[in-house]
Amino acid sequence: MPDTRSLTFDHDASLGQAGPSPQTWRKLLAPYSRPDGRRASIQLLNTGLPLLASAAALFYGLSQGIWLAALFAVPTTVFLVRLFALQHDCGHGSFFKSSRLNNALGRIMSVMTLIPYDSWRRDHATHHATAGNLDRRGTGDITTLTVREYLSRPAWQRFLYRMYRHPLVIFGIGSAYVLLVRYRVPTGRRVLDWSHWSSILGTDAAAAAGAAVMAAIVGPITFFATWGVVLLLATATGIWFFYVQHQFEDAYWENTAQWDFHEAALAGSSFYDLPRVVHWLTGSIGFHHIHHLAGKIPNYRLRACFEQNPELRRAKRLTLWGSVKSVRLTLWDEEQRKLVPFRCVARNNRVLASERA
Repeated sequence: MPDTRSLTFDHDASLGQAGPSPQTWRKLLAPYSRPDGRRASIQLLNTGLPLLASAAALFYGLSQGIWLAALFAVPTTVFLVRLFALQHDCGHGSFFKSSRLNNALGRIMSVMTLIPYDSWRRDHATHHATAGNLDRRGTGDITTLTVREYLSRPAWQRFLYRMYRHPLVIFGIGSAYVLLVRYRVPTGRRVLDWSHWSSILGTDAAAAAGAAVMAAIVGPITFFATWGVVLLLATATGIWFFYVQHQFEDAYWENTAQWDFHEAALAGSSFYDLPRVVHWLTGSIGFHHIHHLAGKIPNYRLRACFEQNPELRRAKRLTLWGSVKSVRLTLWDEEQRKLVPFRCVARNNRVLASERA
């Protein structure tokens, strides 16, 4: 067990003030950033085998009735989400010691999750390097406007942003967009980058081959309808976890000049305090502040890191109910330094208008 008693901190500070120096953080977190091949192998088995079993039960259940199939769709979706958590660790090079093994496994898993490993890994690295930076929004994050930006835009753009931030769009249409568009063909700046093309099209080709085999076994309509629903549910779940762990009232946003990597990790990423079984099923991604502080820590060491280091328990604690309420928060108020809902901005505008009158 790492001994943290010998570590000294710059200040006995809470978040938002000066805390441990970068050197102290590195010393503190280094013991947890060591992959364990045995634990990683066990996770592959306790994730991959239940996923295959539940998927087989799902397709069998369809022959017995829609309700039995719906019952087996739940564990299939849950274990597919967990599989992506392992793919995520591979992308950070934290699952196994071998980078070749991590990359090979990540690419294999991506055929099941339909999230192309290499393309996603590059976007996700940018997300880690820019989270909470107002000047570098746009890659691997949920689009968030400031109040000033929102009010400066024409009515039709404000309407589009309001539609985009609606939960049915983000978690419903957004899931379909990620699966059918975002990671099926390079878009934006990725169009000119061959590495994105090879990653995305390679995943598409491998997934198409696997789908053809399964369609031949269980029938094309049965397979595509059933697995399509599972993929949509799993993607929506992944978007939910990603969303709520950066979108909460006392989040962190700064311009580049004031932005700090460690502060962005601890104040801009939540500790999603969920039941222990949910932490296990989601690869402990609820310890999101630790993950952003040190992406090299594998999921199977995050809990120990959290429990053994009191400094890490100062992050924003987000409960299940608190996360549900955070969905209404849509704009960053630079004056109040917090996320606020649309209605708050509308109310302030009415007050200002009445004062001018």
